[in-house]
Order: sequence, then C-alpha cells, then structure tokens
Amino acid sequence: MTVLTMFEKIWNRHVIAAEEGELLLHIDRALIHEGSSHAFAQLDKQQRGVARPQQVFAFTDHYVPTTGRDKGVDGIAIPEIRNMVLKLMANTAKHGITLFGFDDARQGILHIVPPEQGITQPGLVIAGADSHTSTHGAFGCIAFGIGASDMMHVLATQTLWQRTPGTMRITIDGTLGFGVTAKDVILAIIAKIGAGGGVGHVIEYTGSAIAAMSMESRMTVCNMSIEAGARAGMIAPDETTLSYMADRPYAPKGAAWDDAVALWKTLPSDAGARFDREVALDGGAIAPMVTWGTSPEHAAPVTGTVPDPEQAPDAAKRAEIAAALDYQGLKPGMALADIAIDRVFIGSCTNSRIEDLRAAAEVARLGRARVATWVVPGSRLVQRQAEEEGLDRIFKAAGFEWRDPGCSLCTAINGDQLQPGERCASTSNRNFRGRQGTGGRTHLVSPPMAAAAALKGRLTDVRELLKR
Repeated sequence: MTVLTMFEKIWNRHVIAAEEGELLLHIDRALIHEGSSHAFAQLDKQQRGVARPQQVFAFTDHYVPTTGRDKGVDGIAIPEIRNMVLKLMANTAKHGITLFGFDDARQGILHIVPPEQGITQPGLVIAGADSHTSTHGAFGCIAFGIGASDMMHVLATQTLWQRTPGTMRITIDGTLGFGVTAKDVILAIIAKIGAGGGVGHVIEYTGSAIAAMSMESRMTVCNMSIEAGARAGMIAPDETTLSYMADRPYAPKGAAWDDAVALWKTLPSDAGARFDREVALDGGAIAPMVTWGTSPEHAAPVTGTVPDPEQAPDAAKRAEIAAALDYQGLKPGMALADIAIDRVFIGSCTNSRIEDLRAAAEVARLGRARVATWVVPGSRLVQRQAEEEGLDRIFKAAGFEWRDPGCSLCTAINGDQLQPGERCASTSNRNFRGRQGTGGRTHLVSPPMAAAAALKGRLTDVRELLKR
C-alpha cells in the first residue's frame, strides 16, 4: 500500500497530463477580484471565452471603499477605483460569472466569502488572483495564488501547468496560553523558519494545538503561509471542518453530502507519510507576538525588545535588520511594549472574521481608544452578525470606527492608507515598506493585541488588560 500525504492525494487526483517536468492540473475553483481585469483583457485579445463560468467566482474587495457605500458604485469618489469595480461588473456579466458584488448582501473579501458560502471544500484545487488564496487550505484543499497570465489560462481552460512542490509538515503541539491566538502562532512559525523558510513547499499544519483551533483560526494560520514563502498551507479536514461546512449554500446536500464526507475523510495524510521537511514548535511556549521590522519574520514576543543588528549572525542579516530599524524609526534595545502608535487597523483576510471581532471587542469594552482605530469586517455577513451580537456598539462606545467590508488599509489601494511616518498596529498580513501607504510603518498583531494597542496608544501585552 502506498503511503501518501494529504497534498499528494489531492494533487495526484488532479493531474491531467505531464510534459517536460510540468503537470497540467485540473482547477476546481477560480477566485478573482477587481485586479483581474488584465486576465479578461488577454481573453478578449485572443477572442476566447471562459470555459466553465460556473466554477469561477468574483469578489469586489481590493478596490471598494469602506465608507460612503450608501451612494452605490457611482458614489466611489476616486475615478480609477470606481472604474476597477465597474470593469469587474462588466466582465463577469459578459462571461456569466457569479459576482459577489458591490451591492450584494454577501459581498466581502475573496478569502472570507467562499468559506462562508461553502464554495471552499476539502479535496479541491483552488487558484486565486491573490497570494493569500492559501487561506482556503484550512479546509484540506490545495489553494494558491496566481498572476494574470495564469488566471487567463485557468479562465480559458479550467487547467494550469505547474511543477510539483515539496512538502513540509509543521507540528504545533501543546495548549496555547492565555491571550495567545492563531495570529501569534503563525507569526511565531515565520519568526522561526524565516520569510523564505517555506519556499518551494506546501505546508501541512498538524498537532494538538492546530486540531484544537476553530476554522476561523485555521484560516488565519493558512492565510500567512505565503509570508513564509510557501506555495500553500493546508490543514486536514476533521469534525470541526464538517461542522463548519454543513448547510452552507454551496455545500453538497443530502446524499451528495454523505458522499462528499466519505471522500473528505480519506484525505488526511496516511500514518507514516514522508515529508521533505519537518518543523515542530511547542504551542505552550508561544506568547502574544508583534513585528518590529519590515518582514513578517521580524517578529518577537511583545515582552521582548528591538534587536541589535550587531548581534546578527552575518553581515547580510546585520544590514537587513539595520535597514528595517531605520525605516521603522526604532532603536536597538527598545522595549517593544514602549513603541507608541498612531493608528490601529482591525481587518483584512487574515483577521476580519466574527471570531476575530469578538476577540477584539472583548478588549475594546475595557476602555476607550487613544488613537484612530478602524474595524473593517471581512464580509457583509460578518458585519451583520457582529451587529446582531452588538459588537459594533462595543467598538463605537470605545471610540473605534465601524466601517463597511473590504480589504481597506491592508492593501491601501482603495483610498484607505497611512500617511508618511504614521505607525499602525495592524491585524493584516504584511508589514513591507509602504504596504499600508507610502512611508507608513506597520506592526503586525492579533485582533486582541490590536484592540489593546488602541486603548493604550502603544504596543501592549493584551494579557495585562485581560488579567484573570
């Protein structure tokens, strides 16, 4: 009997042909957004249509504003942004593609809505027009981002040429400590293996700490697999997965559900399956994390200090750290908890689900924001549920601004952005130079850590506020 990893089981099932070291894969789902206009332009240039429009799903998220939505698309003030939204509407209508559009009651981020709708399912291969498509691997599927040319190929043929990546297993055992979230787990992983630690690999996350996570938390972990350089991240489907998926609009129904579950239960990696690389972390040793530099690997426990470049292992690392500190305006040895901030952002495809907002609200209810703080739910459904639970009222009472769904300050291409030199505690996934606006400085944190920073006006150990 051949012993296989979960990745191998799914990958092998999707191979159509092989040629010169590359494999032609069947793609089950394609996810696109406003930035996919180049793929449609290539289709038009070649006078081609979309092969299977029912397998393509479109979302307005990157370019939609998070305020002033009551005026509709025509109310988008910036013409370039409005045109991106209008182009997606026109292209999807032309090709018969389902659009979770600007005015749709289900509108939201393309890594939030498909799981909500049951579009994301175990065993699939999903290609998305965004690097954080790795999010969907939390359901036990292979999901990865692709560029415009590859997306055009997927739209035209429902297939894609790929090289087989290596496999990596990251095991997190133990019980996460008080105040520690999935965001802290993935930041601790990236700090350990580096921003290039997963290059050329698909990561499978396993261990008791992962098994104990909710689907929302698992999505956070898989979302940032790309920040470790990995092609994708995956977590085996289990009863938590099935419970989350049951009765979702696009999920199988009746006998089809029973058949699907029977297949999904065969997907987890076989005992004794071999991975190209193995990494292990003690979940109980992970603390609330913050980033201090300009890469997700520049992360440390909030109880730590800004590193000294002179203590780096080699000249290249010394130069990297020194450049990051110069951009961030930090000095070696500073306590991370002493870093004052100007703004807080709670949102993005990493941390804008209902679980994230509940965790932030638990902290927000303890005080009032000292800095401008935005809360941006990941979808209309999340927004509606949060409002039904009264979370919006908690945020508003604490002086937080409750906004409409979208990528917002994570991408800074929709009118929401930092000003030069402005420092932000953010629940997003990237802290690169200028990521949240030219000259902006980003510190990645979890939702409760972000809310704590808002109340204190500085990076703060949330455990000090939530003392038992």
